[in-house]
Amino acid sequence: MRTILLLLLAIVFGVILGEYAGEDVMSTVIAVKQVSGQFIFFLIPLIILGFVAPSIANQRGNVTSLLIVAFVVAYLSSVGAAFFSAVAAHVIVPMLNIGSDNIVSKELPEQLFKLEIPPIMSVMTALVLAVFLGLGCIWAKAEAISNILREFQGIVLNLVSKVLIPILPLYVASNFAILTYEGNVSRLIVFLPVILIVIVMHYVWLAFLYLIASLYSGRNGLEVVRHYGPAYMTALGTMSSAATLGVALQCVRKSRNLSVETIDFGIPLFANIHLCGSVLTETFFICVTSQLLYGYLPDFSTLSLFIILFGIFAIGAPGVPGGTVLASLGLVISVLGFDDAGTALLITIFALQDSFGTACNVTGDGALTLILEKYKQEKMVRK
Repeated sequence: MRTILLLLLAIVFGVILGEYAGEDVMSTVIAVKQVSGQFIFFLIPLIILGFVAPSIANQRGNVTSLLIVAFVVAYLSSVGAAFFSAVAAHVIVPMLNIGSDNIVSKELPEQLFKLEIPPIMSVMTALVLAVFLGLGCIWAKAEAISNILREFQGIVLNLVSKVLIPILPLYVASNFAILTYEGNVSRLIVFLPVILIVIVMHYVWLAFLYLIASLYSGRNGLEVVRHYGPAYMTALGTMSSAATLGVALQCVRKSRNLSVETIDFGIPLFANIHLCGSVLTETFFICVTSQLLYGYLPDFSTLSLFIILFGIFAIGAPGVPGGTVLASLGLVISVLGFDDAGTALLITIFALQDSFGTACNVTGDGALTLILEKYKQEKMVRK
């Protein structure tokens, strides 16, 4: 509750600051965002390595099948969300009267100072290294290395609670201050009907995911999702699944329906490969953009091909702000035939609600982890 309150205060403070601050103040705000972001994103590969590697090393049985199931359910969730969005768009978009006005962004002042703290490795490198380290420990029966990984996990837990969590409100407040200063709050009002529809669709898809997870696992999914409040609020501020990872782990560890081993394996993994909210959002906004600029919706066969390929690209998309739309631009241009104006508008609309799509991604990870928990138990029983 304290974390949610701090994040809400950070958002309100950021909006007020961005509305009334002058260039001198905003120069400092931009610097605060950049420096706090450097610390947060430096820790992300360490969190992935510190949780995924030991959780795999501690698994018993055929962990390879668990990884395959994780990738399959993440892909199916993203593709399913996209098809749901495409059907809804073909029904809803023709009924909307949406127009863009000529709101101009206010140019940001020059950053006061800059601090570069490059991560020791990229997010995908950390994920692949963690998987290979964990599998290697199992195959080689390397107990000593497994113990080191468990100690490293304890170090990372302390870094999350004593470094990442205290920095997050600064990062969130500065993010919202910059968005407000640039005029993106006004832009949000222009596309408010579309954004509200997409947010409702997020909740519908999350309800569907947790219903499926509850039915399959025989456990109450509400007992998992009810702990997600701080992680949801953090995602709204960071607009990054990766940057929200530390808070998400803390939240899900409170659930009685998931084991710590499955949480430490599933949550960091899904934070990088499960982007259902972002995929759902982009698919709907593709239809909105096409209707606005070209006067028609993409035909369903073309859209289906895009979605099937998009699901693969989403798994490899970086869990950073705008990562999904950037990873898919090649498909948007080659499959859907968008020109420069189309891609520019798509990126702009997507950026307006990126925080809500990220929050949906993060919250949906709990449902998929619940599915993994049941699958792992069934494997153990069969053995």
